[in-house]
Amino acid sequence: MSVASLKSAADVFAAVGTARYVSEWTLIDQARVNRFADATDDHQWIHVDVERAARESPFGGTIAHGFLTLSLVPMWLVQCVPLAARVSVNYGLNRVRFMSPVRVGSRLRASFEVEQASEVEPGGVQVTWRVTVECEGADKPACVAEFITRHAF
Repeated sequence: MSVASLKSAADVFAAVGTARYVSEWTLIDQARVNRFADATDDHQWIHVDVERAARESPFGGTIAHGFLTLSLVPMWLVQCVPLAARVSVNYGLNRVRFMSPVRVGSRLRASFEVEQASEVEPGGVQVTWRVTVECEGADKPACVAEFITRHAF
């Protein structure tokens, strides 16, 4: 894991293809899944009905919403990438794939690699991050995405 600080656009350009940042583990518990269901009005039983999911779900219990997993990406970025920008904004996503379900009770973490960087204004940079969300003990990632951010230094 790289710990190179990104204090300027030049630092970001230097990190393309070389730096890898890894977050801490995050527990995905039923309370978090329920709060996400309430926030998004997505109360599908595979996410919120513990008893039914234990009986009927092919996953053996409740699973997190894919978009819950995806929504944690900015938190993980802030947590593990030493980015000293004056201002940062989420710009978008490319190629999001939910590769495997996240069972409630699992722990997730994300790794970030700078795939591409381009100047957007003097001193500003647009970054395409390759994000891999891993589920502790799983063979496949939970999610793989290209996350695009913009930063002014």
